[in-house]
Amino acid sequence: MKPELSIVLPCRNEEKAIGFCIHSIKKVLKEHNIQGEIIVSDSSIDNSPVIARKLGAQVIKHNKKGYGIACLEGCKAAKGSYIILADADGTYDFNNIPKFLHYLYTGYDFVIGNRFKGSIQKGAMPFLHRYIGNPLLSGLLKLFFNAKINDAHCGMRAITKKALDKLNLKTTGMEFASEMVLKAVQEKLRIKEIPINYHKRKEKSKLNSFSDGWRHLRFMLMYAPNYLFILPGISLIFLGTMIMTLLLMGPIKINDFTLYTHPMIIGSFLTIVGYQIVNLGVYARTYAISTGLKKKDTFVDLLAKYITFESGVMLGAIIVLISLILGLHILLGWISEGFPALSKINNLIVILTLGVIGVQTLFSSFFLSIMLIEKK
Repeated sequence: MKPELSIVLPCRNEEKAIGFCIHSIKKVLKEHNIQGEIIVSDSSIDNSPVIARKLGAQVIKHNKKGYGIACLEGCKAAKGSYIILADADGTYDFNNIPKFLHYLYTGYDFVIGNRFKGSIQKGAMPFLHRYIGNPLLSGLLKLFFNAKINDAHCGMRAITKKALDKLNLKTTGMEFASEMVLKAVQEKLRIKEIPINYHKRKEKSKLNSFSDGWRHLRFMLMYAPNYLFILPGISLIFLGTMIMTLLLMGPIKINDFTLYTHPMIIGSFLTIVGYQIVNLGVYARTYAISTGLKKKDTFVDLLAKYITFESGVMLGAIIVLISLILGLHILLGWISEGFPALSKINNLIVILTLGVIGVQTLFSSFFLSIMLIEKK
């Protein structure tokens, strides 16, 4: 008989806990008359897979390190219409299985536990994770993607097989937890968060607070280039061009200080760096689409539809040409006056800044056209 529910346990060296988890799951399935299968997705070098097989679990032995890989390999083998993911370390209470299933039965696509709304056993979650890392990363998910989830990294979660297939999950490490939530929000799945209890793990923790936290943050920023690149870049461009515009009107005196050439160089620097950062943001958004990490981006669709390689190159070439003409005008005037000390140095800085932006535009257009070939 085809199982209704697949319980996937990503496992690496959990020989002290895997037996407890499987016994607990079997007891719950029997008590509630649930047709379920237990899949242990394993990369262990200890006796975890041996114990799991003896207890009747299906062991998927892939020997690939990474939480995401373990989840993906386990879900590939799942035959149930509903899937529950839970760590194999004894931290989660499998008596919650019927509660997760209840919400899937009533129409939710994705159900995730919230350890902070339940109870957390003393010593189960390190101080940094409980009060800094988890709230911070969950808060950023809320801010960047409007995800109304308070414990985005809870390892116990349930999803329909149909919804899981829609998500097209790809990440292989701990950031898999963030990707699953993020894509569930993007796909507009019906999401439910439920309180669960969290217990102290039976094996030594394999989490690396800073590297795992960084992987989550890096992944979110890759999916939110507006916050990492575009908004900071636009801010720098605005600040830089404002400085240059004010100084083009003449020196600025503050008490005994006269601001003129040196701040103009800073303004030029900020403008060029800001423009480059914005370009990187556009690259990031385009890359996410071209590699399949993101299904849709209206901005990239507009780029592919209306911005051609030729038009981008032409715009860049026009900007470069304007800067060359203006620069040549200053050079000829300087020569005709007998090579005096340059009196229009600020004008020259603006012209050189314009030239750099023109070159960046030209080559950025070429690079974007390569990434947008498939979209076109």
